Amino acid sequence: MKKRVLISDDLSTEAAAIFRRAEGLEVDVKVGLPAAELAQIIGNYDALAVRSATKVTADLIAKAPRLKVVGRAGSGVDNIDLAAATRRGIVVMNTPGGNTVTVAEHTFAMLLSLARHIPAATASTKGGRWEKKKFQGRELFNKTLGVVGTGNIGSVVVQRALAFRMKVLAYDPFLSAEAAAKLGVELVSFDDLLGRADVVTVHVPLTDQTRHLFGATALAKMKRGALLVNCARGGIVDEQALAESLRAGHLGGVALDVFEQEPPAKDHPLFAFDNVVVAPHLGASTEEAQANVAVAIAEQMVDYLVTGTVRNAVNMPALTTEMQKALGPALVLAQRLGALAGQLFAGPIASVELDFAGELAQQTTAPLTAAALKGLLACYMDEPINEVSAPALAKERGIRVTETRTAEAEDYAQQVTLRVQAPGGGVVVSGAIVGKREPRVVRVGPFEIDAPLSGTLVVIHNADKPGVIGAVGTALGEAGINIAQFALARGSANDGAFALINIDGAAAEPVLAKVRQLPNVRRVQQVSLERMA
Repeated sequence: MKKRVLISDDLSTEAAAIFRRAEGLEVDVKVGLPAAELAQIIGNYDALAVRSATKVTADLIAKAPRLKVVGRAGSGVDNIDLAAATRRGIVVMNTPGGNTVTVAEHTFAMLLSLARHIPAATASTKGGRWEKKKFQGRELFNKTLGVVGTGNIGSVVVQRALAFRMKVLAYDPFLSAEAAAKLGVELVSFDDLLGRADVVTVHVPLTDQTRHLFGATALAKMKRGALLVNCARGGIVDEQALAESLRAGHLGGVALDVFEQEPPAKDHPLFAFDNVVVAPHLGASTEEAQANVAVAIAEQMVDYLVTGTVRNAVNMPALTTEMQKALGPALVLAQRLGALAGQLFAGPIASVELDFAGELAQQTTAPLTAAALKGLLACYMDEPINEVSAPALAKERGIRVTETRTAEAEDYAQQVTLRVQAPGGGVVVSGAIVGKREPRVVRVGPFEIDAPLSGTLVVIHNADKPGVIGAVGTALGEAGINIAQFALARGSANDGAFALINIDGAAAEPVLAKVRQLPNVRRVQQVSLERMA
């Protein structure tokens, strides 16, 4: 029986032709289906090709027993429930890099439109007015641009900025001084960038760490009259705080291609300001980019469906069947250790060291290292990371990656230790496979602990005093948060105590803030491992 492919978003005619030419495949093109209608027919298909319009939710996946692969023509996979797809064994592919130049060019288009008042001047001139003095702008030449995130897109923005003869500052925890010099930027701290840049542009993913990165505090640290551009993801900028800053006359203007809620409400507070330029998420919307990524995803999906070859999968390693069987549990362990380390520590990483102990010392460890780097880098990069791209991205950013092997593990048959080092500190986490399949974390820094390495963890460091455990449990319980497991470790008198709490769902920031205010609590952080799986 032929495998059936559904194209549910507007891909090029050439993409559909690639599927039709492949032996053993048949394709249907049904663009713009309502969610309910798509849910009724998705069970008939083995593959689904989308852009950003189709929402591949957990409910839709549950109605698709035949679905083997979802291909996203583009880099972002925000519209696909990766956790649900992974649990079902569905490969999710994207086309990383296909939109890089397009988004970078759009960033500059938004910036120039803002700096030269192009949208307002257009409306005024078309309205019969000739208001030259009103729309006096500013040059980019010799101005200082601050780039937050220098991944694929951010680095291309840097190239364009240097061509404009701008001075470029960069903040990127994964960019070394050597890599920064090669790129032509000055590597600075986040606060330094905010205080010195005439223009700030954002190119990071939306994570727990970057959500509202540009809140009231950060916006207040920006130079008075500075411009802010966000063509990355909605939610990185706190839009209410942004409106307050504009209302107070602190920022000189804002250009947004993305919003926390898309489409935004008609009465969005930012729409009241003349010095705000907005667009309906057009970053990747050029004929060239759309055609390129459509053809690329069709070719990748055909390769997978016909030959089993996996390219640019965001939720599975590029491994043979035999390697996958041998390393499967350890791959999950390594990736989640990387995600744990990346969320516990944010800084300009100099090196990453992995030690594989016990049975893993006898295995091919390169896929395990790639999985750990994927988990680590995914916490900060502005594009999806997979096991193929992660090592190259680490090298590009000057991160030294080393592997060691310990033939005899002390306590576990399969154990991985990950050390992330930086000039100002670092973090060490260790995990093991228990019962052949279950990944668990067994050490964080100086604390020996035993907790499931899955789901959502609340991480607490506290003084080793009576009453802390009870107070934390009460605070979470009063918020309706169910504790699945509470693992506690005690260190020296100076180290205090440490807890990893597995919870159902996620804790809202006000709940975490309440826990931070409890007596003897030193640090509270929430870590999401399913999002990085």
